[in-house]
Amino acid sequence: MTMLSKLSSVVSLPAFALASCAAAETGETAANGATDAAYTVTAMGEFERPWAIEFAPGTDTLFITEKSGTLKLMNTLSGTVSTVVGAPEVAFAGQGGLGDVAFLESEAGMPLDGRTIYLSWAEGGDGSTYGAAVGRGRLSCDEAGEDCAVSDLAVIWRQSLKTGRRGHYSHRIQFSPDEQHMFIASGDRQELDPAQDLTNNLGTIVRLNLDGTPAASNPFAGQGEVQSQIWSYGHRNILGMDWDADGRLWEIEHGPAGGDELNLVRQGANYGWPTRSYGDHYNGDPIADHSADDGFVKPAAHWTPVIAPGDMIIYSGEMFGPWQGNALIAGLSSKALVRVAIDGESAREVERYGFDARLRSVEQGPDGSIWVAEDGEGGRVLRISAK
Repeated sequence: MTMLSKLSSVVSLPAFALASCAAAETGETAANGATDAAYTVTAMGEFERPWAIEFAPGTDTLFITEKSGTLKLMNTLSGTVSTVVGAPEVAFAGQGGLGDVAFLESEAGMPLDGRTIYLSWAEGGDGSTYGAAVGRGRLSCDEAGEDCAVSDLAVIWRQSLKTGRRGHYSHRIQFSPDEQHMFIASGDRQELDPAQDLTNNLGTIVRLNLDGTPAASNPFAGQGEVQSQIWSYGHRNILGMDWDADGRLWEIEHGPAGGDELNLVRQGANYGWPTRSYGDHYNGDPIADHSADDGFVKPAAHWTPVIAPGDMIIYSGEMFGPWQGNALIAGLSSKALVRVAIDGESAREVERYGFDARLRSVEQGPDGSIWVAEDGEGGRVLRISAK
């Protein structure tokens, strides 16, 4: 695989050739786009442990969450970066901290001032325990939209179990295309077995009304307060969700030692964790692979060695037209943007674009450009555009 040359720290960068690499597991050749195409990669800013990047719909304003608890916004036309006050207090340690940021597409025609904002984060509980929470608030901004605060932030959802572990919060947020429902990824918190127990919401995707209450038509509605939230279960650590053009929800999740999964999310479905996985436990203990008759939904694609996904979008823009409908996955240990073609209910990796840093998040820009955030201290936000 040809890797990107080490990116310089200057704001504007020359074009780089991102050579594609077919999936090592499948041996597929690249498809849906020419290989060795030249793209321009521009460093837009540097942040401390960026976790999520999200454009406010209808604007060129990018919001960035920093894991330690700071919310920032960038005017991507001027390059101005400012801090949004009013972010929640977070439990910053391990994989925990400030998480996702999300907006309503239906508010695209509004100024930033007065818009609804959703945030997720890790919060502390009793006796050194921790869990994920999601809150809803309002943006209060000046006329220029560069001096903003979050007001009236209130928690509307929590993981039902807090544990002493500091990982697998997941807490990604997606709204249904009709904006009637909010889907939240709730990781297994490294506890494994709760993902098969419907009396808690760890290891699940929950489907809620926009105020955080359970949606009335959920598959386990009426079976209990927590059960009524659950849309799917048997998940491990979901770090990306997005909708395809047919209105289907896809998610990407970490396997253990091997077995990262891309799944088509189905109502009431059980994805098998920790009973089934294409990976093994980190101590080497085996986990049974999926079998045709195991009763669990199988992944559309899986990876061993892992790509360590940090985030995912399904591309819908014009700038990279041949990629429309493909999943773009930000890779952590793989240090790559992984492109996956989706065909019906199956999927396969077709190209991999290497970087010199772990990629935490990926977002589609208003003009169809692709934005990624590097992981860790001094992680840069990069814009990838067609040359």
